[in-house]
Parts: sequence; C-alpha cells; structure tokens
Amino acid sequence: MKRVVMMAVLSAGVFLGGEAYAQEAAAEGGAAPEPTLTAAAGESGAQTPKKAQTGFWAVVVGSGSLGVILWLALFGCGVAAIYFIVDSSILIRPQKIMPQGLVSNVKAAMAEGDVMKALKVCDSEPGPMANILSAGFSHVEEGFDVIQESIGAAADLETERIMQKLTWISVCSNLSPMLGLLGTVQGMIMCFKTLATGAPDVGALALSISQALWTTAGGLSIAIPAITFYYSIRNNANRLILRMQAMTMELIKDLRNVEVVND
Repeated sequence: MKRVVMMAVLSAGVFLGGEAYAQEAAAEGGAAPEPTLTAAAGESGAQTPKKAQTGFWAVVVGSGSLGVILWLALFGCGVAAIYFIVDSSILIRPQKIMPQGLVSNVKAAMAEGDVMKALKVCDSEPGPMANILSAGFSHVEEGFDVIQESIGAAADLETERIMQKLTWISVCSNLSPMLGLLGTVQGMIMCFKTLATGAPDVGALALSISQALWTTAGGLSIAIPAITFYYSIRNNANRLILRMQAMTMELIKDLRNVEVVND
C-alpha cells in the first residue's frame, strides 16, 4: 500500500515539474505575456498623432495674417462680381435701354412733325436711347449732317457707359485667379518652411498644402462664372446697341427734310 502511495506522489511531481518546464521554455522562446502586449498597445495608442485639421475654416484661420487678408480679398472679389453681374443683367435689357413707350411716343410726335414734342418725350423718359435722341433733336435747326454727328457722339458715349459696367465683371474674373495663385504661392512657402525644420509637423504640413489648394479652388470658383456671365451679357449688350442705333436712325429719318433757316 505504501508503495502505491509513493508511486502516485512521484507521478504527480513529475507532471507538475513538466508543466513548469514547458512554461519556462515558452517564455524563453519569445512569447510575450498578455500584460506586456496590453502595455505596448497602450503606449502605441498614446503616441498616435492627432488628425490634422484641413477643413475650410481651419485653413482660413490657420493661414496667418497674410492668408486672412488674401481670403478677404477673394471674398470681396466674389461679392463685387455678383453685384456687377446682377446690376448689368437688370440694366442691360430692352426695357431699360429702349423702352417701348418712348419709341411709340417719339414716333407719334415725329408723325405730327412736332420735334419739340419728341424732345419733351425724351426728357420725360431718360435713358440711353432718350439721351441719344435728345442730342439729335437739340440740333435740329443746324441741319441733318449736324444731327447725325450729334447722335453718333451721343451713341458712342452711351455705349461706353454700358460697357464700363461690364468691364468691372471682367476685372473680377481676371483678378480672382491671380489672388488664388498668390494663395498657392503662400501655401507652398509655408510648406517648405515646415519641411526645413528637419522633423516636420504633419499637421502643419497638411495645413500649408490645404491653403495652397483651397485658394486656387476659390479663385477659379469666382473666375469661371464671372467670365461666363461677362461674355454672355456683353454679347447681349452689343445686340441691343445695334438695335438702338438702327431704331434711332429710323426715328430721325424724317429730319432729312428739315430746312436750315439762316437769319
């Protein structure tokens, strides 16, 4: 009986000793215990860099004083372009340049042969065409050649006034890409300045690149619609000016028979 008990004790000792040996061998073989892995994971998470803020407002605020001034200039250019586009679209229309009421009343006055009545009609409805006709009717006593010269000079003046409004749209469409390019240059300067530190900050580098791209996109977003509206409104203005000149010559054709009386 004692012999059986001793054999059992020896067997248990051999089993426990083998398990401890296996654990030591596993530790020596490089298997990392779970607490060590957890600690390593914690340290790795603590060293993870924060996500760089490259949104629009972050770029505007983080671009420095020069960048803020540049963005204000871009916003101002966009607002000016919208203003001049709306203003030109409202004013450069047939109803504004040569209203139908003015044409009808002048035709009626000329049919009666009453030049002074036609002149009063023009004075009561001021506008591009009314100003041109007034210039002609004011020189009715000087002969048809003088009337034509006066109308031609007045037409050139009114055409220049109309085109000046469109010129500002063209200025905005040309200026905005230049401002965007300046912002691109500023962003690249900031980018290389960050790289020159030797160990660049990823967030600052991303912000500089975003500044370069956002300003370029802003300038093009203003220039493309502005130049499209510029050519569209300009072509419409040219057509209206030609119609106005033809209508003016039609209205004053009866003045060919006016005789100049020399006292």
